[in-house]
Amino acid sequence: MISKGTWAIQYRPANLEEKGGGKAPNDIGRGESMKYIDEMDLKGKRVMFRFDFNVPLDANQNITDDTRIRSVLPTVNYALDENAKVIVISHLGRPKGKVVEKMSLAPVAKRLSRLLGKNVTLTKDVLGPEVKKTVDAMKPGDILMLENLRFDAREEKNDDEFAKELASYTDVYIDDAFGNAHRSHASNVGVTKYVKTCGAGFLMKKELTYFSKALEKPARPLVAIVGGSKVSGKLEALANLINRVNKIVIGGGMAFTFLKAQGVEVGKSIVEPELIDKAREVLETAKKLGVKVYLPVDCVIAESREAEAETKIVPIQEINPQWMGLDIGPATITLFTEALSNAKTIVWNGPMGVFEIDAFSRGTSALAHSVANSYALSIVGGGDTDVAIDKAGERDNMSYISTGGGAFLELLEGKELPAVKALKNCK
Repeated sequence: MISKGTWAIQYRPANLEEKGGGKAPNDIGRGESMKYIDEMDLKGKRVMFRFDFNVPLDANQNITDDTRIRSVLPTVNYALDENAKVIVISHLGRPKGKVVEKMSLAPVAKRLSRLLGKNVTLTKDVLGPEVKKTVDAMKPGDILMLENLRFDAREEKNDDEFAKELASYTDVYIDDAFGNAHRSHASNVGVTKYVKTCGAGFLMKKELTYFSKALEKPARPLVAIVGGSKVSGKLEALANLINRVNKIVIGGGMAFTFLKAQGVEVGKSIVEPELIDKAREVLETAKKLGVKVYLPVDCVIAESREAEAETKIVPIQEINPQWMGLDIGPATITLFTEALSNAKTIVWNGPMGVFEIDAFSRGTSALAHSVANSYALSIVGGGDTDVAIDKAGERDNMSYISTGGGAFLELLEGKELPAVKALKNCK
C-alpha cells in the first residue's frame, strides 16, 4: 500500500492539443539500439524465443484460452521460413522454483504443435547436459521447447549462471514476451548480457508501437478509462495519465475512494481511507490542467457480492449505508459514453464493476460496446478488461488488445520495462 507523504503528482499546465507533459514514456518505441527479428540474419542459426505462454488451464490440463500462443505465431513462422533452429522458452504459473507436474509446458507444446502443423519437442528439464545434447542435435526447421523456466528458482532471481547457460544454447535471442516484460528475470534480462545477438519479436513490436501511438503522439482528444477495484494499484498510472490525456473516466471499485474524497457517503463500497487525500489531489491537479474527470453519478448497489443478492439502482448520493456499489448505473453509462463520443484515442485499463457476476456486468459491457462503436484508436489492456471485452463479444472491434497486464500498467505509469531496456542495451 502507498503510504501518506510518499507520493505527489507532478504537473505542468499545457495546451491540450499539444499536451505531452509529465514523465516521458521512456522511449517506448524502438530506441536507437533496439533491433527487431526482421532485421536479423536467422538462416540456419539457433534462435531462442522468450514467449509468455502463461495460459489458463482447466482441471484436466486443457488450455482454455490460447490467445497468447496464437499471438506469437507470426514470429515463429518467420523463423521457420528462415530455416532457423527454434528454441522456445517460457514460464507457466507460479511453481516457486520446484517441479510441479500440473504446471508443465506439455499442454502448450501440444497446442503449439497443432497450430503450426509441426512437431514441438518438449525437454524433460529446464537446463542441463541432456538439454544441451538435444539442442546440439537440432536441425534447421526443428522446434524445441524447454520445460517451465520457473521450475528452477534461479529464473526469478535473475541468476547470472542460469542466464549464462541459457545463452550458451543459442546464437540469436528474441524476446516476444510482452506480458512478462515488466519482470527482471534471467530469461528476459540476464540472458541479454551473454547472447551474441538479441532483439524483439513481432508481438513485442506491435505492443510497443500501439503504446507509442497512444502515449507519445496520440490523435486527440485522448481519453483514458481507468477501472478496477483499488486506487492503490492505479495511482502512478493516474499521475502519469493526467499529464497526457484530455479526459479521464474513472469507474470500478476505485471510483468510490474518489467519490468519498468529494464528500459523498458510499455505504459499504470499497474505499481506501488512506488514499482519500491522494484521490482529492488527483482531482485538483486534473482541474488545474484542464483535464475533465468523469466519475459515476449512479450505481448498482447490493448488500453483498453474491449473484442472487437483491440489487437497486440509485444516485451516488443515495447509497444505503449498509449496501455497496458493485457496478455503474445507466445514467453513468450515458455520461461515460458521451465522454467517449469525440475521442480519437482511447486507452482502457480495468472494468467498471464486478463483471464476473451478471447482475454487475452491465456497466462494463455497455462501455465495451461504446468503445467498440467509437471512431477512436482503442487500446485495451489488463487481464480483467480483456476477459470483460470477450464476455461483451467486442474483441474483434477493438483496435488492439494488449497481451500484458502488469506490463501494460507499467507503461501507463510512464515506466521503462526492464526487458525492453535490456534489449536496447544488448550489444
